[in-house]
Amino acid sequence: MSTIASPNGELIVLEAGEYQASAATVGAGLHSLTFQGQDLVLPFPPDGLPPAYAGKVLMPWPNRVHSGAYGFAGQRYELPVNEAATGSALHGLVLWSEWLVGQQSPEEVTLTHRLNGEPGYPFQLELSTNYRLEADSGLMVELRAENRGQSRAPYGCGSHPYMTAGGEDISNCELSFTAGKVLMTDERLQPTDLLDSKGTEFDFSVARTLDSQRLDHAFTALPKGKWDVTLRNPALRLSAVLQSTGTDAPWVQLYSGELRDRKGLAVEPMSCPPDAFNSGQDLIVLEPGQAHVLRYRIQALEG
Repeated sequence: MSTIASPNGELIVLEAGEYQASAATVGAGLHSLTFQGQDLVLPFPPDGLPPAYAGKVLMPWPNRVHSGAYGFAGQRYELPVNEAATGSALHGLVLWSEWLVGQQSPEEVTLTHRLNGEPGYPFQLELSTNYRLEADSGLMVELRAENRGQSRAPYGCGSHPYMTAGGEDISNCELSFTAGKVLMTDERLQPTDLLDSKGTEFDFSVARTLDSQRLDHAFTALPKGKWDVTLRNPALRLSAVLQSTGTDAPWVQLYSGELRDRKGLAVEPMSCPPDAFNSGQDLIVLEPGQAHVLRYRIQALEG
């Protein structure tokens, strides 16, 4: 007897205290996260394609590789261009792949995937994504990659949750985070200048309402040690907070979610900036047998 397939594969539900989350086996994506029944991550229809890369894991690069072409170790490689408007290879190679379910409990699941390589990325990586709910501190996410090949491999990673505080228009929410630099782009979203953000429209070191401001920018010069991005809904007295470290994620991309009717703010912790395969900035080079880990947390704050 055949079953109807879903573009998200299986949804695995986790629960701990007043938190509930669900993860999709396709793309190892974060489908939902709630606290006391209120959305902290904007969900998507369980039987539909995730809109605007919602919840996806971004490996072996986050964001864009301009023109889909890059050079590494004296060789030129060409990746499939999957964003025609910018002519870029966007968000890696494993978003639409089925991941295997490994370790699992009511509070935790690990999803794994072997990336065997392709002409544009002929490197072999063992990938895993771990989601763990904790009753007192929310959802911990860990992205791990190990080079299982015989040659050095260029690598970067990130994650693409759309944060929300109750699922309402983020224009009415307050945003706060500290970042010293903002990466500007051209009309094709190709990086141009890395500018100081202090005192500009990109300065959110003091919480302020987003109103109609649009964001689709990468930020760096984040606080040493732990950094966080807080989206607060004053009407609900509820905040969604994403926290990481500068060691794991020295960059964060913020996108104001116009493709999702501004119901969620994409907060994307990243190990490197857009087009790192060409610029080399913060690009990770994994030696054979070497692993890299990026961790971040999403939790609720009341008040």
